[in-house]
Amino acid sequence: MEADPSTGQARALPGPCSRWPAEQGETIRQIIERAGNKWAVLVVSSLHGGPHRYTDLLRSIPGISQRMLTHTLRQLRRDGLITRTAYPEVPPRVEYALTDLGASLLIAITTLIDWAGTHHDEIQENRSRFDKAEPTT
Repeated sequence: MEADPSTGQARALPGPCSRWPAEQGETIRQIIERAGNKWAVLVVSSLHGGPHRYTDLLRSIPGISQRMLTHTLRQLRRDGLITRTAYPEVPPRVEYALTDLGASLLIAITTLIDWAGTHHDEIQENRSRFDKAEPTT
């Protein structure tokens, strides 16, 4: 964002976010960053089938650490994309579920995952061709 010389107020730069008010730019960038985060994508996708316990999420997302899962769940809760329900049982039981807002994000995530699957082979070929032409040092 830059200041409009005539008014001194922030104005949006041309680009994909230009149709939104300039003062929303930072929050929109943060939302895109969250929605595009690989761990957030995998957590939201995992919750598609219904509520999951923490350990079930940990097992269903290969490579995620406990620390990263905890951090990601907290961020998604803060944004209102998932809920956390603690049940007063022994041992304690906690479940995470998508909110309606989170389910609406799932539509975009599913589209992205489908696009990646459809173009997987082409992208792998492009990477191989690029790596052969420009080997890393």
